[in-house]
Amino acid sequence: MEAFVKVSSRVIPLPNDNVDTDIIVPARFLKVTDKANMDKYLFRDWRFDAEGNPRPDFILNQPRARGAKIFLVGGNFGSGSSREHAPWALLAFGFRALISTSFADIFRGNSLKNGLLPVVVPPEVHAELFRMVEADPAMELAIDLSLQTVTLPDGRSVSFPIDNFSKQCLLGGVDQLGYLLKQEAHIRAYEEAHPPVVQTTKVS
Repeated sequence: MEAFVKVSSRVIPLPNDNVDTDIIVPARFLKVTDKANMDKYLFRDWRFDAEGNPRPDFILNQPRARGAKIFLVGGNFGSGSSREHAPWALLAFGFRALISTSFADIFRGNSLKNGLLPVVVPPEVHAELFRMVEADPAMELAIDLSLQTVTLPDGRSVSFPIDNFSKQCLLGGVDQLGYLLKQEAHIRAYEEAHPPVVQTTKVS
């Protein structure tokens, strides 16, 4: 998993609320396990018509989307069923961070475990970001995970929450198991310092 420390990038907007995981990656592609090429299934039914031709008006088919690492999305993004294919596809497309007012809990967890950072900002900031990117499609934001901030073009910084365990995993570029394996020396030292059997005394 690629570490996430700082990302600066132009922003791709998708204002639709309640975008569920079946829209992000349709269920018929869930047998695919090739993470590196999952981008071809991202928003498949929105990006392509029934014949497989790209819809030129869809934001991810526009030239500005290629190379962008920050996806500004509507509220309650990633609702619906749990599928890791959703963050896989977003990562394969090139996104490293999502910004919204809210994410579905399971989608948020799957994203963090796969190296995709879901950033929650207040509604007024969220609305302002959409206005800013509409006025300037080349607008860039900077996200600093260590500081837990999003820096706007005018220099203002907005803080965002994240639990410390997920933060450390992202900063270190490891998943949950990888994080534990990095603590192997500490775990072994603890086990050696503590007896395997704890003696107890019955209290009458």
